[in-house]
Amino acid sequence: MKFTSSLKLKLIYVFRINDAAHSGCLKIGEATSDNENIWGLEPNSKALNKAAKQRIDQYTQTAGIAYDLLYTELTIYNDKNGLKAFSDHEVHNVLTRSGVKKKIFDSKNKANEWFITDLETVKKAIAAVKEGKDSLHSSEISETQNPIVFRPEQKEAIEKTAKQFKKGNEMLWFAKMRFGKTLSALKVVKEHEFTRTLILTHRPVVDKGWFEDFGKIFYDAPQYLYGSKNQGNQFTTLERECKKGNSKYIYFASMQDLRGSELVGGNFNKNDEIFGTTWDFVIVDEAHEGTQTELGTNVLRELKKEHTKVLHLSGTPFNLLDNYQEEEIYTWDYVMEQKAKADWDKIHFGDPNPYAPLPKLNIFTYDLGKLLHGYIDEEVAFNFREFFRVNETGSFLHEKDVFSFLNLICKSDAESNYPYSTEEYRSNFRHSLWMVPGVKEAKALSAMLKLHPVFGQFDIVNVAGDGDEEEANEEALKKVEKAIGDNPHETYTITLSCGRLTTGVSVKAWTAVFMLSGSHNTSASAYMQTIFRVQTPATINGKVKEECFVFDFAPDRTLKVIAETAKVSAKAGKTTGEDRKIMGEFLNFCPIIAFDGSRMRDYDVNGMLEQLKKVYIERVVNNGFEDQHLYNRDQLMQLDDVEVEEFNGLKKVIGSTKAMPKSKDIEINKQGFTEEDYEQIEQAQKKKKKNLVPKRTNC
Repeated sequence: MKFTSSLKLKLIYVFRINDAAHSGCLKIGEATSDNENIWGLEPNSKALNKAAKQRIDQYTQTAGIAYDLLYTELTIYNDKNGLKAFSDHEVHNVLTRSGVKKKIFDSKNKANEWFITDLETVKKAIAAVKEGKDSLHSSEISETQNPIVFRPEQKEAIEKTAKQFKKGNEMLWFAKMRFGKTLSALKVVKEHEFTRTLILTHRPVVDKGWFEDFGKIFYDAPQYLYGSKNQGNQFTTLERECKKGNSKYIYFASMQDLRGSELVGGNFNKNDEIFGTTWDFVIVDEAHEGTQTELGTNVLRELKKEHTKVLHLSGTPFNLLDNYQEEEIYTWDYVMEQKAKADWDKIHFGDPNPYAPLPKLNIFTYDLGKLLHGYIDEEVAFNFREFFRVNETGSFLHEKDVFSFLNLICKSDAESNYPYSTEEYRSNFRHSLWMVPGVKEAKALSAMLKLHPVFGQFDIVNVAGDGDEEEANEEALKKVEKAIGDNPHETYTITLSCGRLTTGVSVKAWTAVFMLSGSHNTSASAYMQTIFRVQTPATINGKVKEECFVFDFAPDRTLKVIAETAKVSAKAGKTTGEDRKIMGEFLNFCPIIAFDGSRMRDYDVNGMLEQLKKVYIERVVNNGFEDQHLYNRDQLMQLDDVEVEEFNGLKKVIGSTKAMPKSKDIEINKQGFTEEDYEQIEQAQKKKKKNLVPKRTNC
């Protein structure tokens, strides 16, 4: 038997429980430790945290409660009279005398350690005890300054970035809307203690959001300053304080502004001081926008110095992926998000689900080409621009057809569900975003909607207009929010847009988006950015938004875009088992329902790929076999032997053209690689990428 030490070191701890009952509350308690090595340790040291968790686990683990440990500190300290110690009760007393209320969970036992407060106030109360004070000044008391709780995928992104930055300078976060890219990227700055950080974006309107999130991450780090042309400090102030050694800083700049500099090929003598600064870290927000042009490339090249780390952020970086190696990309997409939401209770039983507020997407397609004839273009897709074409007086050229379409989506039909066909549906989609081809078209549609017997009951908000895009974007958002009002369950709105409010903004009340623009060649990036607008979490009149909807009236375009997004794409021979699995998961969490006349069908993977084949074949045949997609292996699905025979038969009937290869017959499968070919190529490419630096030879 061993005798344990009679005297033990004591520490104070602060933790929270993330559920509704404990919201806004912190518990301040104390623990002891047998470890003599904790003497003199700084707050939040690993050994202190371990001792605190051992104590907290004693009364939380049996109840299966998950908690966040926020702060630990030894209760022994030095003052002018020598060593002293304090207790958690003294901290409680300072908080109580300062007017901070306790949280009472049990009316019979009012003695508890829970307070309605934040971590910064508790830390000030600890300091007050050590200074011999009885209370805090009212200016020292706050309620919201607590550390951000990062979700598992956010922690993973931050950790993977730290690992990558030890061996390289580039990182891409391919993360969908609502991931929390801003907060997570700022956490990277804090963890790495970067001295000079530049945030570069093509959308200067998001400056306010970055500034607000800066406060959430750096509220307890006064050495960090924020600046931009409109928020915080001016650049010269930031740099002056930094050179004195007083601070580190984050500066927000617009890509449009930097592109105007003569240094990178612009027309103005400006921004030399920004390009002349040695940046430790550059964050490129919405990296898929404005960075691939000549001027955009020049800007990034001029900003990056030898040791500058660069983090690219984008929800849809489809035009950037080829520039990065696998280890330089962190991905968090819609399927991963919804899977995490579904699996949370299995893995974290009883803990609050952080993904619960994120609604599920549903896509409904209606084939307007079959309902309204004469609007099919050379891509064999519905031509929205022709359908909504306006004349010189600003009226619709096909006014009767457009009015018929509005009547159609309000039509009560036992066999076909139309989004405004019942009072229940109209209430469900009382706030929606409609994407239209252009400014004139939006104006004409707005006028027609106001005269319509059903849509005339809605407040039509037309944000498709002229002027500077970014300034208008901010004004457009205010316009929409004003129309929706403080009680969205009592109002009805339709927002018409031809581009505005499709990236970087959130309108909680939107439950549906209507895709009435674009073509077969619509980019997956633009499409996904738009439809994710309606996935913004919301609680309206006590009800949680659990489902959101996309209504698309060009079904073939829908399938193509979704296929590309789910990494199946229309690539010959590329529909491997893994790709099919990814597509299956996507359709599970984002079902696509097609309405074909009076028949409704739910797409599965095979049905979707089959439809895509038919689309491409129809395009090629309609274009007299001159369609270049026929000879581009990245654009055509593999056909089986029977389909190849039928295809060649059609070609013989129609005849050859100059666009065709010289061989007499075309076997589609030979235009692309087999699955084995692709695997070999990918393996070879991976091996190549590992050795990017040429070997040195002695000359």
